[in-house]
Amino acid sequence: MKKLLLSLALVAGLGFAASAQTEGAVRKLSIGGEVGLPTESGSKDWLYVGGSLQYEHPVAKSLNLTGSAGYTALTYTGSGPSLSLGFIPLKAGAKYYFGGNFYGAGEVGATISTENGGGTAFAFAPGLGASFSVSDKSSLDFGLRYETWSNNGSSSFVGLRAAWAFGL
Repeated sequence: MKKLLLSLALVAGLGFAASAQTEGAVRKLSIGGEVGLPTESGSKDWLYVGGSLQYEHPVAKSLNLTGSAGYTALTYTGSGPSLSLGFIPLKAGAKYYFGGNFYGAGEVGATISTENGGGTAFAFAPGLGASFSVSDKSSLDFGLRYETWSNNGSSSFVGLRAAWAFGL
């Protein structure tokens, strides 16, 4: 948890150090890596790891609609035999840029298990982040979110996404 709080402080610091231009209202595609820590008690030996693509389309000065797809592995990191379960999250949502480079985001969608009989879960993910330009057509994006998957029970995690975005 300390590493997660340190990562959040780093995101905030990078956002304050970035230029004051607003990142919203531009079409972009980002590719990123993701890591998540489960929030359920007794799940300290599990880790969510994956990658994703996210498309942003402007609909107002500070508001972009989003669509994302990726792959996430839920991996057992404790002692004993290794285990990894695969998932394909497909989500749509919005990002609202406020105060320069900072944004609030929300996505809903489905998470499809790659395991036999794994099924599909409803996904919900609110979050906060910072995006800042590194050149005319590219930016770095760091987002922190709480994500939950529900299907005959639920699982949830706090996730961090670090991405490189390209203006389209």
